[in-house]
Amino acid sequence: MICLGIESSCDETAVAIIEDGRKVLANIVSTQIPIHKKFGGVVPEIASRKHLTNIAFVVKEALDTANIGFKDIDYIGVTYGPGLIGALLVGVAYAKSLAYALNIPIVPTHHIEGHIAANYLTYEKLEPPFLALVVSGGHTHLIHVKNYTEFDIIGKTRDDAVGEAFDKVARVLNLPYPGGPEVSKLAQEGKFTYNLPKTKFENLDFSFSGIKTAVINIAHKEGDKLNKADLACSFEQTVTDELIENCMKAMKQLNTNKVVLAGGVSANRVLREKLEKACKERKYECYLPDLKYCTDNAAMIASAAHFNYISGKKYDILDKLNLNAIANLKIGE
Repeated sequence: MICLGIESSCDETAVAIIEDGRKVLANIVSTQIPIHKKFGGVVPEIASRKHLTNIAFVVKEALDTANIGFKDIDYIGVTYGPGLIGALLVGVAYAKSLAYALNIPIVPTHHIEGHIAANYLTYEKLEPPFLALVVSGGHTHLIHVKNYTEFDIIGKTRDDAVGEAFDKVARVLNLPYPGGPEVSKLAQEGKFTYNLPKTKFENLDFSFSGIKTAVINIAHKEGDKLNKADLACSFEQTVTDELIENCMKAMKQLNTNKVVLAGGVSANRVLREKLEKACKERKYECYLPDLKYCTDNAAMIASAAHFNYISGKKYDILDKLNLNAIANLKIGE
């Protein structure tokens, strides 16, 4: 079964061709980072317009790379939420039109389910159930993945997502966009010298607004005397410690020995190393997605769509025109 996957939730126009949910035939990503860099972040209206300009060309490149034609596509998987509504609408509208023209099913796919499915592309034999630590610019979740299509959120951020916190700290330190990788790069030059707050709740929730505010206050207070590298290092070490602590608590609570990392922040070197170390100490199985599948891509969407498709979660031809984008879509809906 061949799936054409489309991802356009933010500032990447991505199209992939996947066979049976795990074999990648093509994975094309057209990034808009150079365009948004001068604005210090993603401008939604510009992102939407670039998606409109790019999507047909990216689809063609994916088909050419996979050496197949439209007639070989069995169904289409598309991100329909969450994300920037204008950006999502471009991908959804294209997918609906193509599915209607080809008279094939369309599988609306949740962006975060896609990030989790990135691990299926990296590990051919990985199967649920397991715990997923989802860390990105918009999400910080602990999710019990019961099977390929059932998800239970057991912990989440109450305010900023960890990726959002990285980006805001980058702005305070006058680092270029995208901020997360720049903070990590600078942190390698520094030492863990600043005592920053960590939030603890009775449950498995996170909070990163307090540490973000603490970094802002330190930067303003110290001014030109600020050691940016040390502050970046202290921030990265503190937030990754908080992520690992809650993750290990969740593993014990679920009585599971298998955890996967997912989302854009899963590319963070310190987080990957700490999770591997914590799992090794406790004899847990640890799964880290390939770096090329950490950031937004369509291969992960096509993989997630495959498992939804074979479970029967797909739109019939006559119903597909009713599909719409949902900016604040919750996982499991």
